[in-house]
Order: sequence, then structure tokens, then C-alpha cells
Amino acid sequence: MSTVRKGLSAGLGTTWTLGKIIFPITLLVVILQHTPVLPWVIGLVEPLMGLFGLSGEAAIPLVLGNALNLYAGIAGILSLDLSVKEVFILAVMLSFSHNLFIESGVAMKVGVKLWVILAVRFGLAGVSAMLINLFWNGGSEMARYGFAPAEAADPAGWGGVLLLGLEKAGFGVLQLALIVIPLMVAIQFLKDSGWMQKMSARMGPFTKLIGVRPNAAMTLVAGLTIGLAYGAGVMIQAVQEDGVSRKDATLAFIFLVACHAVVEDTLIFVPLGIPVWPLLLIRLITAFVLTIAVARVWNRAEQPKQKGAVITHGR
Repeated sequence: MSTVRKGLSAGLGTTWTLGKIIFPITLLVVILQHTPVLPWVIGLVEPLMGLFGLSGEAAIPLVLGNALNLYAGIAGILSLDLSVKEVFILAVMLSFSHNLFIESGVAMKVGVKLWVILAVRFGLAGVSAMLINLFWNGGSEMARYGFAPAEAADPAGWGGVLLLGLEKAGFGVLQLALIVIPLMVAIQFLKDSGWMQKMSARMGPFTKLIGVRPNAAMTLVAGLTIGLAYGAGVMIQAVQEDGVSRKDATLAFIFLVACHAVVEDTLIFVPLGIPVWPLLLIRLITAFVLTIAVARVWNRAEQPKQKGAVITHGR
């Protein structure tokens, strides 16, 4: 019973912490969708699309995906006539950068700096798109989609917009609670039974490869399987209780930004008619290469400080 109580307490606390991020942001974005603001933002970024090998209208799924989530981005893609190459570029960009407001808020709760999150996510999305556009000469045929989303009726008046926003925001928090609370109970059981330590030990070679300590293992597992937003409860608890350092939390998030919810976020692109194996490989390879590179640069930058501390201590 003690394990269940601790897990429930951690789950409810995490739901409350993340709900304060998810609820207002979801409500705000839904309202903005029904104002001139979102079309204005799309018009603002439209001239940049050529740099990524995309037509101007491709700004629509990019803005929707970054402001909302991958599903909103995919709905935007399905509403356009695009080539296979354009759809693949959009899929790669959205894999690296989506649900920006909520997932950035989650990362900041763990202690990762906002500029790091934005630089990594936008950097990966932009550079990958330009490289694909530069080196892939195929994919000029029009994309054929496997399904089309059901058209939702526009809400009537501002009262309807507000009601829709409250409904989506409330459902988002409820969905979070239904995932996070049982997950935190399960993790508390794993901790109390000793399985957590065994899992961390087995993850040792993997965490060592990307330059983080084994106590960040559960952060990585949660992010890889259920994503940044829903895995945030595990990440926050790991930082608070398992002594995960700011450096390890940052490196773990850099890895997970490139490659999180790896199964779900790959499979949802299948109906778009693009090759998903290259998409998965791009995410995995980028995650490993980028995280290992950052870890090595960080370690080299720390060496003079560590030597100075040793000399000072010796005196």
C-alpha cells in the first residue's frame, strides 16, 4: 500500500505540474486558430519554405505541427497536394520539431535551458530539410495519402470557440492523468522492488555511449517509448529523486528531441505514403551523433575547470 500511495502522490503531483502547462497553452492555441494570428504567422514563414525545398503552402502543416502536435501537422499535410519529396521533408522536420510549447515547457521543468531546446529542435529540422532537398533528386511524383481526416464543424461564435478550447484542454489534462498516474505507480513499484536498479545497470552501456550516467536511464526509456510530454513525469521524478545532474538531463533531452516516442511518431506517418524506415534511421543516427558530439565537447570544456579544482584542493 505504501508503494501505491507514493506512486499516486507522485502521479497526481506530476499531473498538476504539467496540467498547468498543457491546459492554458492548448486553450490559447485553439483560440488563435480561429483568429487572424495563425494565418499571419503562416504568411510570415512562407517565404522561407524555398530554402527547405517546399512550396509556400507547406508552411501550414509546419505551423500547425509546431503549435499543436504531429496529428495537427499531418492533418495539414493531408489538406494539400504535395510531392512525395515534400511530404518526406515535412515528416522529417515535424519529427524533430513539434508540439513546441508544451514539450519545451516540460523540458524547462526538468532544468534544460529554453535556448538549448529551441536551437536543437529548429536546427535539426532546418538542416535535415536542406540536406534532403540537396541530395535527394527523386520523389517528384504526387503523394497519395492512405486516408483523409474527418472534417470537423467550425464552432459557432466565440462562445463555441471558447467551449471547444476548454474541451480540448480538459481532455488533454485528463489524457495526461490517465497515462502518468498508472505509470508513476508502476515506476514506484519497480523502485521499491529493486527492478529499477537492475534496469539502470543493463542500460549502462547505452548511457555510457551517449555520455550520460546510468541514473538517467529511466528518463531515456520513458522518452523513447511514450514521448517527451507523457514521459515528463518520469523525467521530473528522476531529476528530483535520482540525482540526475543538469548536464545529464540536458544530454538526455538532446537525444530525445531527435528521437522520442520512436515507434508512435514513426508509424503515424505511414498513411502519408512515404518511406518510414529512412525516417526512423535519420532520427536514430541524428540522436546518437548529436548527443555523443555534444557530450564530448562538454567534457572537454569541463576538463580545465576540474584540473583547476584539483590544484586548488591540493594546496
